[in-house]
Amino acid sequence: MAAIVIHCSCPDAASAARIARALVDERLAACVQVLPGMTSTYRWHGEVHVDTEVLLLIKTVAARLDALKARIAALHPYEVPELLAFEAVDGAPGYLGWLEQACAGLESPDAATHPR
Repeated sequence: MAAIVIHCSCPDAASAARIARALVDERLAACVQVLPGMTSTYRWHGEVHVDTEVLLLIKTVAARLDALKARIAALHPYEVPELLAFEAVDGAPGYLGWLEQACAGLESPDAATHPR
């Protein structure tokens, strides 16, 4: 099982929350962390922009990546959303097990709390 961490920037907290909730509800991601207050400096359509954005750190498994990318494309307000996926080279066995189970819908309601 390959664990994947995805960076995805959003223009505001509302769109970030909506995307995060959809990805977890649909089991495309086990966890999405929403990090507000990021400033992005970038070139777009020939101009340099400086904008405040919200960063999503999305945790999933490789088997769910294509579906997750398609869902972000459908939900995201940007014309070209940032979506960068990184394979985790290692992790705590308990966390990786939880990640795989959460994306597959196998965790039980009685399971221990999220392994932070």
